[in-house]
Amino acid sequence: MADRTDAELAKDFTAMGHSISLITDVIAGNDMAGELAADRQNSVDRNTQHLELMKAKSDWGSESMTATTNAITAGNGYTAS
Repeated sequence: MADRTDAELAKDFTAMGHSISLITDVIAGNDMAGELAADRQNSVDRNTQHLELMKAKSDWGSESMTATTNAITAGNGYTAS
């Protein structure tokens, strides 16, 4: 795949931020608290997979991936109850 434009990188990085927020909020019980455990798990799993795919792209510049890595670790360790 060709390198993404600056606008595409910014859009993708913003989308990753949304996934990080969702994972963090679901795990903390601040989002989807009224949903079924299976739905919360599915949401965390999907967003974790999204982060894994996006982080693996080779054309990131100087963007910090610390929050992404932390959210991936938390998401992979999450088990809804």
